[in-house]
Amino acid sequence: MSTTHPITELLDRDRRYKLEAYQFIREALSYAHDVLRLHEAPSDEGDETRHITGQQLCEACRIYALEQYGFMAKLVLNRWGLFETGDFGEIVYNLIEIEQMKKSDSDRREDFDDVFAFDTAFEPQFTAASSDEG
Repeated sequence: MSTTHPITELLDRDRRYKLEAYQFIREALSYAHDVLRLHEAPSDEGDETRHITGQQLCEACRIYALEQYGFMAKLVLNRWGLFETGDFGEIVYNLIEIEQMKKSDSDRREDFDDVFAFDTAFEPQFTAASSDEG
C-alpha cells in the first residue's frame, strides 16, 4: 500500500509545474466561486452545481494573480512553469487525473487554450483621469 500522496506522485511524473502552480489553480478556483461568483446556474433537476468553464477559470486565474502578486504576477506564474493559459488546463487535467478535481461531460482540455495572451494580460492597466477643467 502506497503512502505517497497523489500530488507527490504527479509532481514526480510531470515536472513541468511546481507545487505552487497546483496550489494556485486550486486557490483561483475557490476565488472564482467565492469572490467572483462564477458558476453555472443550477440545472432543472435541482443540481446545485458550482462548475465553471475553462475560460472562466483562466480569467479568474488572471484576476487572482493580479490581486495576489500585482505587477509581479507574470513573473511569479512563469517561475512556477505557467507561460500560457493552456498551462492552466494542463494542471486542471492533471488534477482531474488524480481525482483532485472534477470535470463535466462538456469540458475539454482545449477550453483553456489561447484564452488570453500572458505577454499582455498581467500588465498594469492605466486609465486616463478625465478633467472638467478646460
